[in-house]
Amino acid sequence: MPTTSYTAIVEREDDGFVALCAELDIASQGQTVEAAMANLKEALELFLECADPAEIAQRLHSEVYVTRFEAAHG
Repeated sequence: MPTTSYTAIVEREDDGFVALCAELDIASQGQTVEAAMANLKEALELFLECADPAEIAQRLHSEVYVTRFEAAHG
């Protein structure tokens, strides 16, 4: 079965972690980073299995850039 690489953004939220697939706006959560990632992978694979190809194409962000920057505050 073919595979594709996706970008995951993981952040702490309360007592757990939230993982977001930036390319398709799919998110999941877990008590650990590893659990959040495993749940995200499962959610993404289920979405790709069930979604209409037109919906996948509409939601897909083909170029995703993750970077950091500084901004003044206060």
